Amino acid sequence: MSAPARTGRLAGVDAVRGLAVLGMFAVHVGPSPQPEGAGYVLVAADGRAPALFTLLAGFSLVLAQRGIDPAERPAGWTERYRPLLIRCAVLAVLGVVLASLWPGILVILAFFAVYFLAAEPFTRLSGPVLGAVAGVSVVAGPLLSFLLGPVFGYEASGRGLVPEAADLASWAGLGDVLCELLLTGAYPLATYFPYVLAGMALARLFDVGQPSAARRMAVWGAAAAVAGYGSAWLAAHVFGARERLLETIAVRHQEAMAAADPVQEVLRAQYGAVPSTSWDWLLVADPYSQTPLETLGNAGVGCALIGLCVLAARYRLGGFLLRPLAVLGAMALSAYVVHALVLAGPAHGVASWSAWIAFSGAALTLTWAWHRIWSHSPLRRGPVEHALRVATRGRGERPGAKAI
Repeated sequence: MSAPARTGRLAGVDAVRGLAVLGMFAVHVGPSPQPEGAGYVLVAADGRAPALFTLLAGFSLVLAQRGIDPAERPAGWTERYRPLLIRCAVLAVLGVVLASLWPGILVILAFFAVYFLAAEPFTRLSGPVLGAVAGVSVVAGPLLSFLLGPVFGYEASGRGLVPEAADLASWAGLGDVLCELLLTGAYPLATYFPYVLAGMALARLFDVGQPSAARRMAVWGAAAAVAGYGSAWLAAHVFGARERLLETIAVRHQEAMAAADPVQEVLRAQYGAVPSTSWDWLLVADPYSQTPLETLGNAGVGCALIGLCVLAARYRLGGFLLRPLAVLGAMALSAYVVHALVLAGPAHGVASWSAWIAFSGAALTLTWAWHRIWSHSPLRRGPVEHALRVATRGRGERPGAKAI
């Protein structure tokens, strides 16, 4: 089969984002993940969906800038940074509103506003430098979380919150929000920004539109995943880290001892952060552990998926099969907002296979229908995406820019 011509938008990248949306649905409305039978689908999504979204944010940020001639970049500070600030403000407001409507579910959008702000200084770095910075951050971010947790009173438990509207009513609440966004929240900068940097580095180092580069991404991603998860397995089962953690849990996390898996029980209360009661926590790679090894493994999975999906999308059959996922991925923000509103209302509290199938089927069908109806309009990107684009850039298309 002949490969299709390259376009401004890579369908394979959108397809990976579509997979992340389905993974998010599995986490939010699926049953509790169990490592048996079909439950492995939920196990695969657990902890990896937000990591994949965040990795893709950095990857797409660099892809979008490839279509801009440096001579066309705005010279003034206001013209250059106004779109970024507006985008981040909109994401932050959306995140706070949805979290307030939907208590108990960890809405990531306000954290994305911080990621995009923090990423701006790194957009000028070369691929090798970005790769080095990303590598350092994979170790430094979790270590920072581990060391500073006790300083903020979060040595054993209690982290994993998201900013809500009520938090903005006092100076103390604003301080809590800042702490959540940077260190102690569900998706804090300290442990999730390494995914953004890794995504940016991958987009700089690999011209993923070329088949050879996509193949290298798939191979190196798989190797990174094996290195991350494999090292954690060796630490736990060969070098005794799990036994030492169970001893720590018996003393410092006694409430978790009755659970089927005490290690997982502790980590569920520590979304976004590394428990600070034992150095051995830094050697696990369980979902939401946010350790260097989990970050390496999750980033490797994302890298491999991007390479494989971009390769598959180059062929007629692969492109056809991935098309619904790519359309969903192109409207990921709209899908996220709509699913949050549905869960805040008529579907509040659902958690079953049927709920996951219903959400996934509805999202794939509705985004496909929207894309077909508005195929010749800027609205084809999705209602929320279009509104955000108009808010940041106006109604006109920016010359030379790629749609990402």
